[in-house]
Amino acid sequence: MTISPTVLVEDNVRMDPSHPRADGPQRRRAFSAADKLAHLTAYEQACESNGGGAYLRREGLYSSLISEWRKQRDAGVLDGKKPGDKIGKLTTEQAEIARLKRELERANKRLATTETALEIMGKAHSLLEQL
Repeated sequence: MTISPTVLVEDNVRMDPSHPRADGPQRRRAFSAADKLAHLTAYEQACESNGGGAYLRREGLYSSLISEWRKQRDAGVLDGKKPGDKIGKLTTEQAEIARLKRELERANKRLATTETALEIMGKAHSLLEQL
């Protein structure tokens, strides 16, 4: 077996300007409470028409950010925050409040569905009695 000679490549070649990092590293984006609420609203509207993934790609966001912001919103952490205010992790009480709000919302949806089904069944029963 023969070993081929190593080819030297010049490393000091200037980057192609079309390369994503051609301008150097970018600063991490920071979102204000108003920005987070606006993104949440727009994302939820996009999800109604099955465009949630496209919205995230277009805005350069991750679903984990949306999940975290949703928890913060449900716990009331985003309400009344001024631009520049720090928003840290949720306390255990805030996380519990957010979980209970989500659970209540799910229960209310199920209740509305059940009430509608019972109303339909009542109408169907009265119709069958008339026949």
